[in-house]
Amino acid sequence: YFTQWVHQIKTPVSVMRMILQAEDTDEHRALQTELFRVEQYAEMALAYTRLDSSARDLVIRETPLDPVIRSAIRKYAPLFIRRKLRILYDGTAESALTDEKWLQFILEQILSNAVKYTDTGSVTVTVSGQKICIADTGKGIAPEDLPRIFEKGYTGMLGRADKQAT
Repeated sequence: YFTQWVHQIKTPVSVMRMILQAEDTDEHRALQTELFRVEQYAEMALAYTRLDSSARDLVIRETPLDPVIRSAIRKYAPLFIRRKLRILYDGTAESALTDEKWLQFILEQILSNAVKYTDTGSVTVTVSGQKICIADTGKGIAPEDLPRIFEKGYTGMLGRADKQAT
């Protein structure tokens, strides 16, 4: 039922996007930003429903990293622009043995957090070999939270303080 709901919600979201694109005002741009977030949450929910079958959903192959990184950056570009944050990425010729769709999902989640938790400054994406590094000038993670950041459902001190994280 949940998967069905996520698919169903995409239609009214698409209609709202078309309505908002008809007029270029500050209010419409703000609403488009929020609608983008709704779309991302729906996509995230759909991805989570696939986690149980992720082994069947994987297509591991040699994947050029540059198009995947650029696609994730392009997707979040309107939010970076709206928040007046610089995104720095010089490109790469590197490839990696990975699943392109899941790598894109992971990069988008990290960029989403970078936008959410960076008030001023920039987000920098660099590639060294098959290592992708995404660094921002945001709040960071408290040192005492670092050992637990990969625990499902864990919310660090900064997330608890500003009530944004889950």
